[in-house]
Amino acid sequence: MDVDPNAITDIVAIDGPAGAGKSTVARRAAQQLGYAFLDTGAMYRAATWWAIDQGIDLEDPEALAEAVGHMPLEIREQDGRQQVIVDRRDVTMDIRSPEVTRRIDKLAALPGVRVHLVARQRAAGARGPTVAEGRDIATVVFPKAKCKIYMTASLDERARRRALDLEAQGRAVDLDALRKEIHARDNESLTRRESPLRRAEDATVLDTTSMKLDQVIDRIVELARAAQ
Repeated sequence: MDVDPNAITDIVAIDGPAGAGKSTVARRAAQQLGYAFLDTGAMYRAATWWAIDQGIDLEDPEALAEAVGHMPLEIREQDGRQQVIVDRRDVTMDIRSPEVTRRIDKLAALPGVRVHLVARQRAAGARGPTVAEGRDIATVVFPKAKCKIYMTASLDERARRRALDLEAQGRAVDLDALRKEIHARDNESLTRRESPLRRAEDATVLDTTSMKLDQVIDRIVELARAAQ
């Protein structure tokens, strides 16, 4: 059953570019608020991983949409950490691979793919109060969200943060290459025809370049509670 997006209002919608740290702060803010957490980026990563795993031609929009529409996906919180399960396989780490990161924007730009994932996102948000993060949360997925935040940071800072995440996973990092990759993803997100990244007119801009993690979380929680 389709969910009316205008009927879903109890949402803290956090949008922003790649590497802004949205997932980390959204999860922590959701815990403090007692809300559910919705990581839409993980959905698009899972869809990309699934397409690669199934050997689907990434230049075939119809085949990709068909695959994503039937993707057996489950995202759950386990001991304070997110688990992404596809076809009963834990792919939590696999979806963060460089290969998936390089290809995710190709799927994210396809209307046929987005329609399936947006429907899942709205169904999740309709279940109760939710902190949701992504690229088009406040503009497309939940346009009537009570609290809208556009979270950003400088390109250099976002590259630094992403490098730390990758190093924590034991991955080798070329910071300059990573910076160029994030810049390219910015351009792709901002210029794509379908649901481009943009700030909702009624969103609060939160530049976290010089902020510590706890400061960002506290500010999001403050904004969310003020909107209740």
